[in-house]
Amino acid sequence: MRRYPQMIMADEDVNRAMERVAVVGSSCSGKTTLARQLSRALGSPHTELDAIHWKPGWQERPVDEIRRMAGEAAAGERWVMDGNYSSVRDIVWGRATTVVWLNYPFRVVLWRALSRTTRRVITQEELFSGNREGFRQSFLSRDSIILWAITSYRRVRQDYRRILDGGDFPHLRVIELRGPAEAEALVAALGATSW
Repeated sequence: MRRYPQMIMADEDVNRAMERVAVVGSSCSGKTTLARQLSRALGSPHTELDAIHWKPGWQERPVDEIRRMAGEAAAGERWVMDGNYSSVRDIVWGRATTVVWLNYPFRVVLWRALSRTTRRVITQEELFSGNREGFRQSFLSRDSIILWAITSYRRVRQDYRRILDGGDFPHLRVIELRGPAEAEALVAALGATSW
């Protein structure tokens, strides 16, 4: 199943394979950052599933509304979408042509969780729907994204291995990236292709 970025350039039908790309991985692995880079390299619109999932004030949307909005985003001919929501996997992966799995080591994910969250708390960067990460929520709460990244890491990794090896989505090309250098190589390879 593992596909390396340099192999992308050798594929005859790379344009079709990268029409609709779903980027997945554990929390804080860098899904949105990579998805934005792929979106630019491919000239495709980007949708962040977190932005669909969360309303202002960190309120969750109802599942039927999330599914409708994800379906609208996935209906396009070209897109890059990131997120781990199993409630819309059938919709997103059903339309995707490629899944890029950020299967990074725990140390990378933990570092990213700590550094990204600290930066967001300090700068009060707006994420989506006016939401921002606060110190108490990020570091002192049971709802902490850092705690979530730590406690869900192994399960998410095992789930993706099982799902991607299980053959439920045989039409998908799977690109498993084992570290940030492989992600950079993928973006560089796709950026060198004329779309």
